[in-house]
Amino acid sequence: MSELIRVEHLAKTYFLGEVQVPALKGVDLTIQAGELLAIMGASGSGKSTFMNIIGCLDRSTQGSYFLEGKDVSGLTRDELARIRNQKIGFVFQSFNLLGRTSALENVELPLFYDHTSSRERHQRAMEALTIVGLQGREHHLPSQLSGGQQQRVAIARALVNKPSLILADEPTGNLDTRTSLEIMDIFQKLNQASGITIILVTHEPDIALYVSRQVVFRDGKVIKDDHFQPRKAAEDLSQAPAPVEEGGA
Repeated sequence: MSELIRVEHLAKTYFLGEVQVPALKGVDLTIQAGELLAIMGASGSGKSTFMNIIGCLDRSTQGSYFLEGKDVSGLTRDELARIRNQKIGFVFQSFNLLGRTSALENVELPLFYDHTSSRERHQRAMEALTIVGLQGREHHLPSQLSGGQQQRVAIARALVNKPSLILADEPTGNLDTRTSLEIMDIFQKLNQASGITIILVTHEPDIALYVSRQVVFRDGKVIKDDHFQPRKAAEDLSQAPAPVEEGGA
């Protein structure tokens, strides 16, 4: 595997008036292309700040961040926005879908920023929705979809630009156990089939059982970095109780 992310002496300090609040305190970490890993830690541990920096949503105060070998620490806002759109897909706990817009149009949204033709937008969005098992639901509004289906739309939207990296912030936080397993099954299959790197933030130890690496933050530092054999979400899903309501999460 080749190196996708490397951070060196990464530090971030927030200033609240005259008070300095250190969120990251010199983090060194390397992530290889094709990994499926979880960033963990209590509230205030620095994990969200770390994710915001590697997602090019925020800048470090000190240190370097290399993405695919390029130091992105000093890039302009426009340059960072271009990297976000071309190389990074985001999945959020609250889905962040446009409520009056169909699943298909939600997935197409990132493609408007690089002037993709309407025909190609439609084709790529349909491909992404098919990957996450939502073919036939492309014209439904978010309100007509279950929570799990909405998260699948969000994953399809993250995939549509064919990014190098997916960052998922508490992607199962609003979902029940079975639906969470379905989402982790999608992530595992995406990771295995396409080799896409997936990094998720989670508070849930049960969810972290389905990744192959856990990086734990505390007080702005990495205190634990473990590799292990993940559980297979598909196997656990086959033994989970069937959903009570209609289906497909």
